[in-house]
Amino acid sequence: MRSIEQIIECTETLINDKTGKSLSFIQKAVLSASLLETKKNYAQIAIENNYSENYIRQLVAPKLWQLLSNSLGEKVNRTNCRAVLEQRLDNSFLQTISQPTHMWQKINLEPPDGQVPLSSTLYIERGLEQVCYQAILQPRAFIHIKAPRKMGKTSLMTRILAYGSSHGYHTVRLSLHRAETEVFSSLEKFLRWFCANVTHQLGIKSKLEEYWDEDMGDLMNCTIYFQGYVLQEINTPLILALDEVNKLFEYPQLTRDFLGLLRSWYEETRDISIWQKLRVLIVKSTDIYINLEINKSPFNIGLAIDLPVFTRLQLEDLAQRHRLQLTAFQFEQLMALTGGFPYLVRLAFYHSVQHQIPVDDILQDTTNDTGIFSEHLHNQLYSILQSPDLVDAFQQVIRSTVPISLEQEVAFKLKSLGLIYLENKTATVSCGLYRKYFSDYFINETAILNNS
Repeated sequence: MRSIEQIIECTETLINDKTGKSLSFIQKAVLSASLLETKKNYAQIAIENNYSENYIRQLVAPKLWQLLSNSLGEKVNRTNCRAVLEQRLDNSFLQTISQPTHMWQKINLEPPDGQVPLSSTLYIERGLEQVCYQAILQPRAFIHIKAPRKMGKTSLMTRILAYGSSHGYHTVRLSLHRAETEVFSSLEKFLRWFCANVTHQLGIKSKLEEYWDEDMGDLMNCTIYFQGYVLQEINTPLILALDEVNKLFEYPQLTRDFLGLLRSWYEETRDISIWQKLRVLIVKSTDIYINLEINKSPFNIGLAIDLPVFTRLQLEDLAQRHRLQLTAFQFEQLMALTGGFPYLVRLAFYHSVQHQIPVDDILQDTTNDTGIFSEHLHNQLYSILQSPDLVDAFQQVIRSTVPISLEQEVAFKLKSLGLIYLENKTATVSCGLYRKYFSDYFINETAILNNS
């Protein structure tokens, strides 16, 4: 009798050959539990894997059985999956895939820069997706996602919006870093830009001139525009997603006014039913370092998601999706080098597969000017060189053997770049790659100054 591991391995190969897709961690957990002689129910699977039963039952399982049915050309469900799979995966096929495979298999990989496409097989769930999916369907939903750059915030945001769309919700996505500098020059310009973009994405006519009254004030004008027009024009809830909200922090008074406005809309949902159509999703890469009154901050309401780095198990899952077979020691080295940062890990795996570079070579050749991380490291260096305060602070962190305290705004900016971890208000370098590269850089700079 074939083991469950063999069946899952064969099944994954078949699915990838047929569709180019791979099974996610939670899909494999559902399949594994369904292949047992005494099958586990969805409630048990959810508890064991820290997911909600509804998420497993209504989203994961149906998609899994549909994927298997499409790949095999016959109906597959929880009841018959073992019999169908064992029948299809005959001995010759099993022997073929159980043989050691070449390190670099031909697979389609999208580059690691930017968001992970919805159709990608390389998106790794971190156990927070289903929490966000359930939250966004609730009236008064207000979700704020925080993580350093290149951690997967936008990829998660995109999936929440897609989940809302699948339930018939309207979605609007605004990335503040795409707004021209002039937009932030006054509250009126920013709010008119904001309202114009919302109506454009909803496909409804802009009526700014009709609703904007200079005697009412810009905050009230924006509120009336949403309550009296935008929300009246739609029949289903609207998910308003604001990406790169930290862009606002460069304009303190604008930040206070706009974030206070969003908080006031949340409060309106208690008494004015039409505001319950609005669901807000805020994405930012740093903590706010501008003082906000407690009752005007949107960051102490709703659901807060602090996106974590990859765990060792998630690294193993991602390596498997790249068809890379690594040793336990290689995984340990990779975790130490990258700190589990999704972009750094994907960059390493991408180059290993696409350019046929052994992982050991990548682990050894990390900080020179021709290595795979060079462009990213140069960008990180450029970012901190824009501010002497950032350079001084990060130099202190690099040189210290223990966590140290930093001035709050500087600490938050270094954290937003992913260069440090903050715990109990003290900072440490976030990964071995940054420690080595910036240690060498600061040593070289000191030597140049001493010789000049």
